[in-house]
Amino acid sequence: MTQNEEVTLCMESITKQFPGVLANDQICLDCRKGEVLGLLGENGAGKTTLMNILYGLHQPDSGKILINNQPVEIESPAKAIKLGIGMVHQHFKLVDTLTALENVILGIPSKSSLHLDLSTARKRFLSLCEEYELYVDPSVETWRLSVGQQQWLEILKALYRDAKLLVLDEPTAVLTPAESEQLFKAIRKLTGEGRSIIFISHKFGEVLEITDRITVIRDGHVVGTVLTKEASYSELARMMVGRPVSMERKQRPENPTIEPVLVMKNVEANNDRNLPALKNINLTVHAGEIVGVAGVDGNGQLELAECVVGLRSRTAGTIHVKDHLVNEVMSDPSFVGYIPADRQKVGLFLGLTVAENLVVKDYKKPPYNRHGVLQYDTIRQHAKNLIKEYNIKTPTEEVDASNLSGGNQQKVVVARELSEKPALVIASQATRGLDLGAVESVHDFLLAERNRGAAVLFISTELQEVMSISDRIIVMFRGEIMGEVDGDDADVSVIGQMMLGKVEEVAA
Repeated sequence: MTQNEEVTLCMESITKQFPGVLANDQICLDCRKGEVLGLLGENGAGKTTLMNILYGLHQPDSGKILINNQPVEIESPAKAIKLGIGMVHQHFKLVDTLTALENVILGIPSKSSLHLDLSTARKRFLSLCEEYELYVDPSVETWRLSVGQQQWLEILKALYRDAKLLVLDEPTAVLTPAESEQLFKAIRKLTGEGRSIIFISHKFGEVLEITDRITVIRDGHVVGTVLTKEASYSELARMMVGRPVSMERKQRPENPTIEPVLVMKNVEANNDRNLPALKNINLTVHAGEIVGVAGVDGNGQLELAECVVGLRSRTAGTIHVKDHLVNEVMSDPSFVGYIPADRQKVGLFLGLTVAENLVVKDYKKPPYNRHGVLQYDTIRQHAKNLIKEYNIKTPTEEVDASNLSGGNQQKVVVARELSEKPALVIASQATRGLDLGAVESVHDFLLAERNRGAAVLFISTELQEVMSISDRIIVMFRGEIMGEVDGDDADVSVIGQMMLGKVEEVAA
């Protein structure tokens, strides 16, 4: 570091231990003024714990934090905000029933004890939207915003409080490629103003594009810090996972059967705003194949998955799983396994233990229940077996799911849904927020399901991922299936055009 480089943040020898887990072990990290520092690490490596310490959500057992070369005690998020630190969490901290503007000013003391000065707040909010090109309607209830707009809102909330150091935890996990580029544009403007960014992501391409330096954490330790311009994909993967990782298309045995498992005929459905989301969907998924669903997020993929598992009503059409109407079998785990896009809201009971979450679909049945009494020894042993098989990082099976990292929460969902050996697997954004090694593992698990004869519907906004795992690929645009391609012969440019609705150009 040269003498003219100002250090905004310095974390020295930070150590944090939870019961049974050493989350951070003597971690040292610094971030400079006007810099984007990438923070890489596997799920459970200690990244989020470290940032939660910086934001005052946890207190370190030892070590110290310096802001602008001054030692500070950050005992709460309020103190962090006062010090100019903002954090956008992987799982948004917004109140759905409040408007965008109300979320932004929530917690800020009013100058008047009688009423809120919403007019002034609105002007400043719109000014920030314009300045950073992150446009959000201040008067719209948050639940009506797209996930991309909710991401903008979290960033705007931090900027409204004049954050000088902004932590972005997996900021692009729910964004479309266009929204990600829009975010990067805003980040470049922020660093151009002298603000500092800590960028946590599992997407190597993004980290290599937007950061200046990259710090890698593994098992609670700093493995090293490298200049981005000198870093490579393979070297970062080795530092992060400790072994070579390949995302190349894997060989799979030929599927001799043509037995249809999922059959959708003329299916239509509305979204949460009661607008058409699925239009005349006709799709068959056979035993022993993975059908990938490609498309920019928000083009009907969520509604497609929810209709298949019976969580969303259809306005037209029929859905059968192994010749049964989906409503007749949705509660039977031997028919359908569902890995939802939102693990926290839909996939888990965060207040229950890992062991309890792993039997939540079967807790009324033997051997987990006998004559109305839960058999906890059996439940715990079942959990221990799945924790080992699916490499879930947790101190014990009796830890609440809320205490696991996001990636390990996802592994709990995957383990529960696949361990039942269902006839049909619906995997919706199954690798969102997972590190490179965990993504490879999930792919291997899904391929194993395919090879044993399950039908797999694999939904992802990551096109390369869809191409690497699918036997067939359908492309969705504005609720319609624009076309289908063979997985072995898939062409990025052709699929990309279909994702934009340009069927005529593809046909030509």
